[in-house]
Amino acid sequence: MQKHKKKIIEEAEDDEEEANQVEENEPEYHQIELLQENGINNSDINKLKEAGFNSLESLSYTARKNLTTIKGFSEAKIDKIIKIVDEILNYKIQPSTVALQKRKKLTRITSGSKELDTLLGGGFESDSITELFGEFRTGKTQICHTLCVTCQLPKSDGGGEGKAIYIDTEGTFRPEKLALIAERFGLDPKETIENVYYARAYNSDHQQRLLVQVCALMCEQKFSLLIVDSATALYRTDYTGRAELSNRQISLGRFLRNLQKIADEHKIVVVITNQVVATVDGNAFGGNDKKPIGGHIMAHACQTRLYLKKGLKQNRICKIYDSPSLPEAEASYSITDRGIDDPQ
Repeated sequence: MQKHKKKIIEEAEDDEEEANQVEENEPEYHQIELLQENGINNSDINKLKEAGFNSLESLSYTARKNLTTIKGFSEAKIDKIIKIVDEILNYKIQPSTVALQKRKKLTRITSGSKELDTLLGGGFESDSITELFGEFRTGKTQICHTLCVTCQLPKSDGGGEGKAIYIDTEGTFRPEKLALIAERFGLDPKETIENVYYARAYNSDHQQRLLVQVCALMCEQKFSLLIVDSATALYRTDYTGRAELSNRQISLGRFLRNLQKIADEHKIVVVITNQVVATVDGNAFGGNDKKPIGGHIMAHACQTRLYLKKGLKQNRICKIYDSPSLPEAEASYSITDRGIDDPQ
């Protein structure tokens, strides 16, 4: 029995060592130019870039049928590219210890509130989508602004050591707010604002197209955060009535899938905000008469869903509504002119 236990322990240690080696030798992503070394001409590579594919990972995460829409790409050419990508990335079934080691090395960005960070297991997690939903004045946009600053901090201070991209659909982005938050964390206000890239989306199609630019930027510079505030606002106005509900959900699902691909490919934190709607049929959501919009499409796309509620004065309450690893619990935080902080 003792020999059997010893063998199991030794095998586990070997798997952990292998996982560490895989993680250390694995680049963040593989440049799409590697295709040129394997017989794909530069013209085809440029077409892939124009379509939003800037790395081999982005190709591997895309369904084959979506590649057929690229002009000039035959079935044979697509099959050749897929084969090259599979050979270079060498995706295979691995021991779960490899996944465990990767999770240990995920980036976690501080919210600015110790209580909120504790609730989240250390901060906002990379490689996944975190949804913030709640009615107006619950702090969704304020959390987003704070994260745009804290993501630039060293990892030892709860940061991601990277820049941020902020996609604004409601006109609520305020760069002057970043300067005040930067001063609180000891960062240079001017440099902090310069490290936050901003785009205003004016319709749901434009919102989708912006992700192509996001992918290109992230292949050129180091980013650690992507914000979409709000992810659903434009879909509510572009698609109205039950007749367009199906098309709305399909389009929203495609947008959320692309966000997940960016999170996976670039190992960044993705945070989206969501609006709520009042329930009129008497079915209370979590003991409340408000529920997030987006239905099951939104629910299944986001790994962590945070329900924000109003508290006393400037204090707010964050409840973990859904998470694969965090228990259902609540924490209080405060909205200040210098970002999110512990309750006052």
